[in-house]
Amino acid sequence: MLFGPQPATACLVASMLAVAPDAGWPQAAQPPLSLQSPAQPEPQQIEPAPPRREENPGLINEIEKLFEKSKSLLPPLNSPSETIDDFNAQTKDAGQSLSNMAKPSIMVSGRAACLVAANGAPDCKAGADRLCQSKGHKEGKSLDTDAAEKCSPRVYLPGYKRQSGDCKTENYVTRALCQ
Repeated sequence: MLFGPQPATACLVASMLAVAPDAGWPQAAQPPLSLQSPAQPEPQQIEPAPPRREENPGLINEIEKLFEKSKSLLPPLNSPSETIDDFNAQTKDAGQSLSNMAKPSIMVSGRAACLVAANGAPDCKAGADRLCQSKGHKEGKSLDTDAAEKCSPRVYLPGYKRQSGDCKTENYVTRALCQ
């Protein structure tokens, strides 16, 4: 029983494989073997660019366009360190402005006439200076003014018809900030 059904089956399978080597499960095609010299680089395959997105006329697409446009309209954001540097520079400028304003000032009250400038408008800077100088200070800036009409006495006579030039308006500085 040296030669039984099992060795016969094995021989049958071996003969079938030898006769039909292409028969069997399908497999992926193997590239043919070829010799390449190591000095030659392999040709690089260029990948095609991704396909361009088609225009989709929906609501989501319109919102996306709006966000893209808004990026170009808004100013770029500063980093936190740049923002702090800008803030420090602004506070330094504000501190210098306050130190310039810190000159001692005093408010005075009184009445000083404003001069009439060449264009006919009142020049109350000179009136404020005169008011401050009368109180012992160097110069001033007007805070409050008043106006009064000064007329010739004949305007008040009964039956007199008022004419242009009979009255004129005078301006006065009533309060000034002196230094």
